Amino acid sequence: MSVFRRLSQVFQQKANRVLDRAENPAEALDLSYEKMLENLQAVRRSIADVLTSQKRLEAQRDTMQQQFDSLQGHARLALQQGQEDIARTALGRAQLVRAQLDGLDPQIDQLRAQEQQLEVVGEKLRAKVEAFRSQRETMKAQYSAAKASTQAMEGVTGLSEQMADVSLMIDRAQGRVADMKARAAAVGQLAETGALDAIGPGDDLEARLRISSADAAVDRQLLEMKRQLALDAPTERPRLEAAGIVVRIAGDDQYRLPANARSSLEGLDEDLARAIEKDNAEDFARLTRRLVTFVNDMGERLPRDDVRASDLIVPAADMTLADAKRLLEGGGSGSAS
Repeated sequence: MSVFRRLSQVFQQKANRVLDRAENPAEALDLSYEKMLENLQAVRRSIADVLTSQKRLEAQRDTMQQQFDSLQGHARLALQQGQEDIARTALGRAQLVRAQLDGLDPQIDQLRAQEQQLEVVGEKLRAKVEAFRSQRETMKAQYSAAKASTQAMEGVTGLSEQMADVSLMIDRAQGRVADMKARAAAVGQLAETGALDAIGPGDDLEARLRISSADAAVDRQLLEMKRQLALDAPTERPRLEAAGIVVRIAGDDQYRLPANARSSLEGLDEDLARAIEKDNAEDFARLTRRLVTFVNDMGERLPRDDVRASDLIVPAADMTLADAKRLLEGGGSGSAS
């Protein structure tokens, strides 16, 4: 079981679930309907504004028409009284008012035409909103039905995540049962042939087994010493090439490590996996501290704005064994390596 790989998969799965929740078709339909209602309301406000401007110009035209009629009356009265100069002045003012009246009529006609066009647009948009409202409810119902049907079919066919976990556990159990059956058959065959009875305290086979066991212990100690030297030795950071591996400490920054550091990381990965399987919190805490120290000493911290995919995600130094087990158990079925 690779702790680093499973940890990376857990973070990816959590991010994908967040995106899936954000991309809800029913919520997207509701948001679209709200936007259409806002557009319809904006059109209605525009119609009201245009109509208000039209009514204001019509009131101004009525007032100026009254002024024109009044000036015409003053001019007639002045002529009747023989005051031609006053009549001329009144007629001149009346002509100015007439010119302003002639300029208001086209503006009023233009506003009236604009108001009619907006009425047509608003009516079309209103019909579209009504149609979309019915379509929205239908699409939401279809989505809910399709989702329920998909979940049911995944449960029946074993394609769902939970059923995949169950199938994986069944396969593992069957494999273990097959191994135990084969071992029992082999031991029974050896017992029947007497091969097990022939091995005594001074037998050469027992001596060879002791030598092989001693050699294996020496190999393990040698590998541990090499790993310890690889962790403690580097006082100067090597110049890292772009072809190195990118490692992220969970909840911390990213680091670029040389490619030859992968073997040491894999060794620590195996040790962490054994500590988790044995439920050894002390070894787990010691290994996570050694792992973070190794990444800090061997790696080159990448800038915060340098966003790139991580090759490995490793536990933080303050991560407890309970946190790691809870995180790995809640991450879904990941491929162990």
